[in-house]
Amino acid sequence: MSKRILFMGTPDYATTIFKELINSEYEIVGLFTQPDKPFGRKQVLTPPHIKQFCLDENLNIPIFQPLKLRGNEEVAKQIKELNPDFIIVAAYGQILPKDILNIAPCINLHASLLPKYRGASPIQESLLNDDIYTGVTSMLMEEGLDSGDILGLQYLKITSNMEVSEAFEKLSLIAAKLTIITLDNFENIKPTKQNETEVSFCKKIKKEDGLVDFSNAKKLYQKYKAYSFWPGVFLKSELKLKDIELNEESSINNQGQILETTNDYVIIGCEVGSLKIRTIQAPSKKAINATDYIRGQRLELNKILF
Repeated sequence: MSKRILFMGTPDYATTIFKELINSEYEIVGLFTQPDKPFGRKQVLTPPHIKQFCLDENLNIPIFQPLKLRGNEEVAKQIKELNPDFIIVAAYGQILPKDILNIAPCINLHASLLPKYRGASPIQESLLNDDIYTGVTSMLMEEGLDSGDILGLQYLKITSNMEVSEAFEKLSLIAAKLTIITLDNFENIKPTKQNETEVSFCKKIKKEDGLVDFSNAKKLYQKYKAYSFWPGVFLKSELKLKDIELNEESSINNQGQILETTNDYVIIGCEVGSLKIRTIQAPSKKAINATDYIRGQRLELNKILF
């Protein structure tokens, strides 16, 4: 008899894991995800990625979208009635209260090498900090934030030009495989306590986190890699910088100095180092080739990009 799985997740990272479970021998008895939210300028009510996948595939799986779990007796009742053997959680967006944690073993697929980067943005944090490795941890959940015992780890080497979207995609595939490995071997796994002396945390990302200046080329590039999907990187003038490469990280320049222009990109100097920028987007305008933008603003070599 196959084990019964209740899945809790919201974005595409969760959907990739969910797909792996659907194609496995495990039985999915229900899906919990976040409520539909208004999206875009027209504020169209839009379902989470994982719910949209279920609708597109016509999956006959009960979907629950409670506003909150804590103090919600109806939710606990619904979960008990589903009678899961395991609750798998991946980027769900809410902390599970004790009354749910007690129903069945709750396993979280967290996209960091715990205890490093507990919290909401572990993938972005690893890119911000220029880590050599990141990975996924399968963890037995408890009431604390990502503080439960470790069931399994899988590593990913971060390449020098890896951006957040690529990291998300690779880590979601790793997490999907790790989910099955953890479930298949659950009875024989000896959970490992996290080392509390090595704990670090990461916060929920806000739009203002994308604000940059031209003081340090490498640090700006790390921010770009972490935030290129959202919120992007932008100057105080709200000029958005896109398609960025680190040109070099040792030259000394004036902040924002135009050092070189070609048909495909411009090289902008920082106090330390320089960047190759291919695309620029002015506020309320379409993104255009950086060289075209420079010409349109009548900015010459050694002038300052603001």
